[in-house]
Amino acid sequence: MPPVNLAVLCGTLSKAPEPRLLADGRTVWELDVTVRQEGRSAATVPVSWAASPAMADPGRWSAGEEVVVVGSVRRRFYRAGGATVSRTDVLAGGVIPARQRKRVAAILADAVSALHLAETCSAGASRSNIPRHG
Repeated sequence: MPPVNLAVLCGTLSKAPEPRLLADGRTVWELDVTVRQEGRSAATVPVSWAASPAMADPGRWSAGEEVVVVGSVRRRFYRAGGATVSRTDVLAGGVIPARQRKRVAAILADAVSALHLAETCSAGASRSNIPRHG
């Protein structure tokens, strides 16, 4: 199978999403999604999402909201306080409230399709196959 970077999270928001205004004027939402699996410690995963205003208003969500996230894992490097630091997070292609069952089913079906596509791609092919949803 060729390389694939696909992350799927089903969990709850640990806190309300926080907007971050980028230098180019775009807004990126920062979310912390806590995933609790039976028999394992809870994991809180940082998520960055450039939400489409037409598709979602993450500013209305609050801590405890159940969400489904599909995206890719990335590690960013940046300067802070005179030092180079890094942060690993999920770059979301879509974040859907879990209560919206049809939209959740669609984003998960797209993720499965992306995996099937990756299976059929030739080795070494470089393409982004992460589904984008708002």
